[in-house]
Parts: sequence; structure tokens; C-alpha cells
Amino acid sequence: MRGKSTGDVLYTGIVHLFLIAVVFVTFYPFWNVFVLSVNSASDTIKGGVYFWPRELNFTSYKEILTDREILHAVWVTVARTVIGTPLTVMVISLLAYPLSSRELAFRRPVTLYFIFTMYFGGGLIPYYMVLKNLYLIDTFWVFVLPGLMNVFYMILVRTFIEQLPQEISESAKIDGANDLQVYFRIILPLTTPVLATIALFTAIGHWNAWFDSYVFTYKSSLKTLQAVLVKILNQYQTGAMVSDAQKLADSSKRLAVSSDTIRMAATMVATLPIVMVYPFLQRYFVKGMTLGSVKS
Repeated sequence: MRGKSTGDVLYTGIVHLFLIAVVFVTFYPFWNVFVLSVNSASDTIKGGVYFWPRELNFTSYKEILTDREILHAVWVTVARTVIGTPLTVMVISLLAYPLSSRELAFRRPVTLYFIFTMYFGGGLIPYYMVLKNLYLIDTFWVFVLPGLMNVFYMILVRTFIEQLPQEISESAKIDGANDLQVYFRIILPLTTPVLATIALFTAIGHWNAWFDSYVFTYKSSLKTLQAVLVKILNQYQTGAMVSDAQKLADSSKRLAVSSDTIRMAATMVATLPIVMVYPFLQRYFVKGMTLGSVKS
């Protein structure tokens, strides 16, 4: 076999360098946040902490994880993610399955009706009034019920189902299976890749959501982790706006925490759990997106 030419070796080297640069650019900000969160507050004020902590200190995490408001917000966020994600996947797949059938009456008008909602909306105030009339304001279900349907995800699942062999469903119906049996025993197992993909997107959306908690709830017991994080960031932002002279004076003190370390630790606490979900769904991710987004 003929060896690689100089051009091939050069091209491969450039591609590798580019990919290494991409990995560094995407990973380093996250790593730097972690380094600052575990570095001593008095040392962080001096600056110059980039790749490794100079003085290892977990006091900021202790402050964050012993805060009752944050711990309760974590449970609220976990609850909306655990409850909302499977319900959303179920509703989307239940709608996508009948719309994938070419025998369904008014299939095209119904599809266009849902697509219309992707481009036009009433705005925040009408949306708030609808939620108020449905008695969802300041309740836990305001996090779950309004987001049960996502039209883009529905189209993704519908396209995936349309690419499945029709003979499988037809043979099941010949053997006496009804539509629900076909859906639960055939369609759901075959659509696992795309359903896992939208489940990942939905879970990330629930975990990172803060605006609905900020606008549609008033009780402190209903605040999500991200909403509390926004509050923490705003609270400690004023502490970060100090003069250089004040920073120099603070650097001489042995501070337990600072605005920077608290904000970084809060960011890590809010980010790590959802990042840990990716490895378990990664094998479905590419397959679900590619097969569900291309229509033959």
C-alpha cells in the first residue's frame, strides 16, 4: 500500500490542530469556572488563576450546598425535569404517530395548524392571561403542562416514524392488534433513538428554565434552581463591583468566600447534573437527529 503523501500528512495535521483548538475553546471556560470555584477566595481576588487552583478551598460549595433555599430549589427542578420530560415525550409521540399515517383524515390541515403555532404567538401578556384562567399561575404544574407539546420535536418524531417500514404495522393489525397495541409494542421500541434525543433536549430545557419560575410563580417554595441562581448572581454582582483598592485590601484578608467564588460554585452546581446525563444518551443522539430530520 502506498504511503501517505506530504499533502495528506499536512492536511491531517491541520485537521487535528483545528479539532484540538475547538476542544480547548469549548472546554476551557467550563474548566476555568471550576478552578475558580475551588480556589481560595482571598487568593482568587489577586487574579491570575487560569488552569489550576493555587489554594484549594471548598468553602464556596459548602455555602451553596447548605443553603436551604438552594436545596429546595434543586428538588423543584429535579421534580419538574423527572415529571415533565416523560410526559412531554409521551404527548409528542402520541400526536406524531397518527399524523405519520397517510390514511388519517385532514392530516395536512392538522399538521399545518400545529406548524402555524411555531411562527405566530400572542405574546407574553396573553400567554399569562391564559395560564391565569387555567389556574396554573403560582402552581407547580405551570412548569409542566404548558410545555407538553413542542411542534418541532413532534415533526422530528413524525418524520422518523414515516421512515419505518409500513409492513410492520400492517402485519400487526392483520394479526389483530389495534392502534394502541401497535403504538406501545412496535412504534415506541423502534423510535427509541429519536425519543431519547427529544427527551435529552426536553430535560435540558426543564433543568435550565428560569423565566417561567421568575414570571409565573411568587412562592419561594416554587422557585427553581436556575431562578435562585439568577438571584444569587444578581445579589453577588454588587459585591463584585468594587474598586481596585478595595480588592487589594481584601486580598490581604483570609476571606472564606467572595462574590466570584460563590457565583462560580453556584454555576457548577447548576450545570454538572445535566452534563452527567449526556453520556447515557449520547449513543442515541446522532442517530435520532439524523434519521428524524431527513425525509426520503
